[in-house]
Amino acid sequence: MAVLNKIRQRSMVLILVIAMALFAFVIGDLFRNSDALTGSSVDTIATVNGEDINREEFMFKVENLQRRMGPNSTSVQTMNNVYNQELRRIILQTEYDKLGLSVEKDQMRELLQNSFGSYPEFQNQDSIFDVNRMNAFIANLKEIAPQPAPLSTFQINYQQWNENEQAIAAGALQNDYFNLIKAGLGATVAEAQDEYVADAKKVDVRYVQVPFTSIADSLVEVSKSEIKAYMEKNKEKYQVDATREIIYVQFDEVASPEDETIMKDNLLTLKNDRVEFVSAERPNDTIKGFDNTDNIEAFVNANSDLKYNDVFLRGGELPAAHKDSILGTNVGGYYGPYNDNGFYKLSKVLEKETRPDSVKVRHILIPYAGATRVDPTITITAEEAKATADSIFNVASRNRSKFQDLLELSSDKVSNENDGIIEFAYNQSFAPEFKSYSFDNKIGDMDVVETSFGYHVIEILDQTGLNPTVKLATIADKIEPSEETINDVYNAVGKFEIALENGDFRTIAEEKGLSVRPATFKELDENIPGLGSQRQVVRWSFEDDTELNDYKRFPIAGRGFIIAQLVDINEEGLMDVDNATTPVLAEVRKEKKAKMIMDKISATSVDDIASAQGQSVKTASGLTLKNTTLSGAGAEPKIVGAAFGLKEGETSKPIVGDRGVYVLEVTKVTDAPALDNYTAVKNRLSTARRNTVQSKVFTALQEAADIDDNRAKTVY
Repeated sequence: MAVLNKIRQRSMVLILVIAMALFAFVIGDLFRNSDALTGSSVDTIATVNGEDINREEFMFKVENLQRRMGPNSTSVQTMNNVYNQELRRIILQTEYDKLGLSVEKDQMRELLQNSFGSYPEFQNQDSIFDVNRMNAFIANLKEIAPQPAPLSTFQINYQQWNENEQAIAAGALQNDYFNLIKAGLGATVAEAQDEYVADAKKVDVRYVQVPFTSIADSLVEVSKSEIKAYMEKNKEKYQVDATREIIYVQFDEVASPEDETIMKDNLLTLKNDRVEFVSAERPNDTIKGFDNTDNIEAFVNANSDLKYNDVFLRGGELPAAHKDSILGTNVGGYYGPYNDNGFYKLSKVLEKETRPDSVKVRHILIPYAGATRVDPTITITAEEAKATADSIFNVASRNRSKFQDLLELSSDKVSNENDGIIEFAYNQSFAPEFKSYSFDNKIGDMDVVETSFGYHVIEILDQTGLNPTVKLATIADKIEPSEETINDVYNAVGKFEIALENGDFRTIAEEKGLSVRPATFKELDENIPGLGSQRQVVRWSFEDDTELNDYKRFPIAGRGFIIAQLVDINEEGLMDVDNATTPVLAEVRKEKKAKMIMDKISATSVDDIASAQGQSVKTASGLTLKNTTLSGAGAEPKIVGAAFGLKEGETSKPIVGDRGVYVLEVTKVTDAPALDNYTAVKNRLSTARRNTVQSKVFTALQEAADIDDNRAKTVY
């Protein structure tokens, strides 16, 4: 009771304490999430020239593109593609709006006619484009949306049609915009003259080079302050994006030698019959093994990680390391267990035959609506195509000479030009059913074969390159770690983490025999060398809560785990002096060496300077402004340019080049003979400039755009 009275007496104090705690919690959360302070929204991917890229719309486009690109593109790659598309769209639209560019109704109709004018659905009885038919098609799409309707050889819905229209309009606007720029680009006669002179005017020189290597690096001291001053003077060269550096150790979940031995033993055990207990009342069942099974396909499929393949295999289709041994195994014999492409395999030789490597066939193709690459004019059904093919087969099988007369019924116009004949090797890409019939049957055989292209009437004319083939029944066991091995790896990861609590990452790794690997990446990077796509690691290293020397465990799909430690943080801006020392040191040292060399040069002639500096006089003939290579010295654009600023017989002052300090003497100037007309050069320059418009203009627009990129905080 006394306690309750004290609480009542101090109720105001308690309220204040609780209020302060809540305030501290809210303020702390604000500082942890700086977006709340800056006004940036997690729903905004980026803001470009004042226009937001909305997260929901962005991810919808990513999803659609991912479906089209399939598994060949990672989610980050797809997001980058969509982001770049949106960036380009907004930046160019900003320019279109400034210029008042748009696609009007008449132009849009013309664009659609250019794109779809050849489609039969949009043509009248005279095969002429009919806009009314197209409008009716669009109206129908809108009516049945979101259901698709057939168009030529594909299906399209109303949304997809609108997206097509938008893409066509965007392409037209882009062409108009770039054409306007191209129309304003060109070269003047004066520029054409300069271009011509840069190729045709020639200068011969004598020169002396005092190379920077003539002064030992040890004689030139460079301080960090000098390195920093050089970087400040050349900021554009040493601006860097924000980066993080980690070191990591890898714990691979791979099968141990003991695991592999057990796998091989298990495969061999499958050869023998085994007795399985059923019940006390029933006799035990005998399960036939690989040696005695009555159904080889069912046995393989029940005991193998790879399905049975009932085909004859040529030498080139067998594992290279085991090919000769497999081909040398007798029918009924076994080869293995052997390691092949991540599996332990035990192969039983079922049959051997000599089969061709190349065939010569002739065929007639009868396609049907919906078949692969079928002409849009084909409207017959699969059943009707089959009936036609059967009729052709009946006629040709009774009289082979009729085959060629029936070729006019074939849709394969390419082979028709060669009497329907096709010659191909086994390793060439052909429809599987077509290839199988051609190689698995004999010369003179003929039959109707269905492929994705339709129905073929095939006659085998010749088979060459006969070589041994083998039919195998192969039981395969995927090489994977056992549960015991996985547990051992998991325990090793845990022990390493415990040791890190009071130890040094590299030291502990060395003690445990683990390799420490470094990796440096930017905030939007996806891949880590040696690990592939690991956005989880990149994201963690850039989180505000992750501090220097923090470490974390990450699962690596299909491989095991890594433990990564953050060892370096570089923010966006001028490169850190310590990191820049190596690349900048050589430049600062070169500047200091140049001053030391120039201070020692007192003579004024090339010969006297060469003698005083212990160097030889060199010559270079036929220098042009287009060729910046100085014979005997290498690429020296500044030195070659200086030569063209001197008169014949004139000697230069000391000039600092890329490889040393030079003094030039011009011995001969050969002026370019004047042309009567510079139109050809002028036209060439103009064309070259116009050809670079699209790449250079957009790059310039992107650099000038106001872009606030929030991808790392919103979707990555």
